[in-house]
Amino acid sequence: MSKVRVILADNESQVRQALHILLDHEMNMLVVGEASDAESLVEQTQISLPDLVLLDWELPGLSPTDPLSTLRSTCPNLQVIALSDWPGGQRQAIKAGANAFVSKVDSPERLLNALHAMDTKIKNS
Repeated sequence: MSKVRVILADNESQVRQALHILLDHEMNMLVVGEASDAESLVEQTQISLPDLVLLDWELPGLSPTDPLSTLRSTCPNLQVIALSDWPGGQRQAIKAGANAFVSKVDSPERLLNALHAMDTKIKNS
């Protein structure tokens, strides 16, 4: 069974590290890259061709008008879970095309549930 290839995109190294530790315990997830800004995210996406991006919705350099178009031009079936601690982030992220949203203040179980839902969606596509 192939693993879901994931890029972690957050400008805070501690957040990326925590996400990496969480995903290391998931048998079906493989972190293939990390990015601290939009430019490095685009580069990592082109190199790694991930299935999923865990995306800090306030990632520096992220286009406010069409934040996901460049990523999806490289990986058309890319799934995106937006992460934010900003209250308006969920509505904005879903409207912009994110597949799911998890608040950074939610429990790890909430993120794991979203990851498992994306895993199922990716494997069934």
